[in-house]
Amino acid sequence: MLPAPPAVKPGQANTFNPAGNSTPIPVSQAAVDAMMAALPTTPGIKPIHKRRVLVLAHTGAGGFVHASIPLAAKAVEALGNQGGLWTTTVSYDAADINTDNLKKYDAVFLDSTTACFLDDPNPAVTAARRAAFLDFVRGGKGVAAIHAATDSYHTDCLASEAAAKNGSPGRNPGALVLASRLVTAADKDNDETVSRQEWDALADDWFQKLDTGDTGKVTRADFVTHFNSLLPPPEMRRLGLESKPVLQWPEFNKLIGGYFKFHWPDPQLITVKIDDPNSPLTAMFHGKEFEIHDETYTFEQDSFSRKNVHVLTSIDYGKMSAADKAKEVNPRTDADYALSYIRREGKGRVFYEGHGHSDRVYAMTPMLEHIRAGIQYALGDLKADDSPSVK
Repeated sequence: MLPAPPAVKPGQANTFNPAGNSTPIPVSQAAVDAMMAALPTTPGIKPIHKRRVLVLAHTGAGGFVHASIPLAAKAVEALGNQGGLWTTTVSYDAADINTDNLKKYDAVFLDSTTACFLDDPNPAVTAARRAAFLDFVRGGKGVAAIHAATDSYHTDCLASEAAAKNGSPGRNPGALVLASRLVTAADKDNDETVSRQEWDALADDWFQKLDTGDTGKVTRADFVTHFNSLLPPPEMRRLGLESKPVLQWPEFNKLIGGYFKFHWPDPQLITVKIDDPNSPLTAMFHGKEFEIHDETYTFEQDSFSRKNVHVLTSIDYGKMSAADKAKEVNPRTDADYALSYIRREGKGRVFYEGHGHSDRVYAMTPMLEHIRAGIQYALGDLKADDSPSVK
């Protein structure tokens, strides 16, 4: 019933792009300045030899284009430049994942890639890219990944690509969230229906609150400023956004350690627990829990296991409120919510950090140190116990 939203433009952040995104995204100078000011003063590990990192910032068809993608790329570049640890190339083109090009690099950094980020309308091209990526890691190179890299390859790649080819806008999660919040606000008797009287009462109440000048009219400025504050918070259990995973590249799902199921929206408060305080990848936390505000991912229960990864940090789930826990439909039965981990893939190495949605994460020095350590592990310069946490 709402007018169709404007078409998503290439390089447009904070939206689901039906066709995927292969265009660089602008980044605010203030966010870059905050990240640069937070760069570690401690040195990284001296590289064994000159290292090169490829940051892949491309998102797949139907994936969410995170505004933090260019800031994460600049953070990788700045961390590498500090002390000459590695040089960085940033690419928004999935075609750069090919056997010849990957020979130039020691590690690939998956920058909130989302969806089926290596796929192409030509199945032969898709197969070649996937094979090149797997051969790169298994042959002894590394992958470091952040945030939405695990929101990849658990949806129907072929359906998303067909929708993009046909010009379909695809699914609109924003409309589903808004509809749920409107019904929650209007349904005063909690019978899961809204009567004409309930709609009228809600409209009258909202108009009075939005008409700040008591003029009998609501200005566009007042509506934009105050409307969201009138809506109740989204009740994730009512949204029906969760769907059965469609796994069309299970090798990637295992390599990356798990795939997305749900997230607490930014700025959810999370207490981060240090699972391996003896690892050089967590030394910057000094064995102490810390708090962070970000969009925090959870994994589908069957996709993540400590038998597959070496967990570095996780959510201290016991410190979450009952109300926050209740936002997740079908929470994990083991209450095991990993945030960062490492693992072996053939002769190669994989590091993943779940936070990184918000710009504020890149202005936290310990988090930058953690990301730096993860990249140096993936490169092979930082040695660490990467045996599975559960044997």
